[in-house]
Amino acid sequence: MTKKTLLVLGANSDIAQAIAKKYASEGYQLYLISRESERLTDFATDLKIRYQCEVSCFELDILDTTAHRAVYAALPHSPDGVVCAIGYLGDQATAQENANELALITQSNYTAIAQFLEIVATDMTERKSGFIIGISSVAGDRGRKSNYIYGAAKAAFSAYLSGLRNRLNEYGVQVLTVKPGFVQTTMTEKMDLPKALTAQASEVANDIYKAQVKGRNIVYSKSLWFVIMSIIKVIPEFLFKKLNL
Repeated sequence: MTKKTLLVLGANSDIAQAIAKKYASEGYQLYLISRESERLTDFATDLKIRYQCEVSCFELDILDTTAHRAVYAALPHSPDGVVCAIGYLGDQATAQENANELALITQSNYTAIAQFLEIVATDMTERKSGFIIGISSVAGDRGRKSNYIYGAAKAAFSAYLSGLRNRLNEYGVQVLTVKPGFVQTTMTEKMDLPKALTAQASEVANDIYKAQVKGRNIVYSKSLWFVIMSIIKVIPEFLFKKLNL
């Protein structure tokens, strides 16, 4: 019996590697893609030994959209699932003054990713099977002055995934939108995060796997963030604009 394969975009991130470990433990073979694929060597070797799985590494800078199709075509087989863990928090203050930083945040969190996923979507519609997992963020549920440029990009990505889910449903392709809150990662290590609301990367990976297997459409991680964001979304705009968030 041929084992299923998972393609992981942004495979050097903490969340991506936690997801790779989870799916490897469930019997998946892995295709790992990163813009610095040489950094994946030790991780790939560990996966092979620990889970007795096949792991192939590929290099791609997601911003180089001209390379998307060639990299996808170079995969040994069409993947059963694709997870996008690419993200760039950026600097809000810099982005407010620097158009290049604003564009980098937008492209890294939405436009460049969407262009790659359209290639994936076309392949999966032809096969009438597969699943796509996109890691968005609770930051996209409502704009806040502290990170509204990043939040806007994530909001756009969430809307994109919603439309993609609508498009691919008739072909039997699942699209799962993941909305993490605070996660303890290299990207957030300098932040003072509230422990009760902060997940470990392994927790997010477990939440994703469970949601994907159950065929869900959206998952918050930790689940408490669903309650928090539901409250935040219904605060009237005349009041919300006065809050220091």
